[in-house]
Amino acid sequence: MQVAEAEKEFVEKIVKISRVSLVVKGGRRFSFNALAVVGNGSGRIGIGLGKANEVPDAIRKAIEAAYKKLRTVTVNRHGTIPHEVRGQYKATRVVLLPATPGTGIIAGEAVRAVVELAGVHDILSKVVGSKNPLNVVRATLMALEQLESPIASARKRGISLQQLFGGEV
Repeated sequence: MQVAEAEKEFVEKIVKISRVSLVVKGGRRFSFNALAVVGNGSGRIGIGLGKANEVPDAIRKAIEAAYKKLRTVTVNRHGTIPHEVRGQYKATRVVLLPATPGTGIIAGEAVRAVVELAGVHDILSKVVGSKNPLNVVRATLMALEQLESPIASARKRGISLQQLFGGEV
């Protein structure tokens, strides 16, 4: 019962549905791939890939896989990311830049799906290399996982927040 209630707060988004064919002796056999992203809008996000002979089954499998792979990312209270970050997955590189309030999400379809569901409202992005949606989504998630809050950064360096932001040493 708790799992069903927890899933209600998450939003599900299908990024891509692909038809794949296998050539056999009697002709072609078609199947479908679905790429889904789920997130709660406050830092919890997951991605999943589902494959099946029918589209609804592929979507269901993708969403189930995304719920199993939920991760937490850092988003600051202004609705943007704390600092610039770069993510890479195979031949795809994604650059995410913080933006001032009111800018909106300047990103392509795959990056937009991930950052919207993570709870980011203002961000700039650029995808370099392969534009394959699966690789773009994975590179974006890797970039978001590299984010750290100012408190965590100061603690890791062994300095105070005031020193981190250029105050007295």
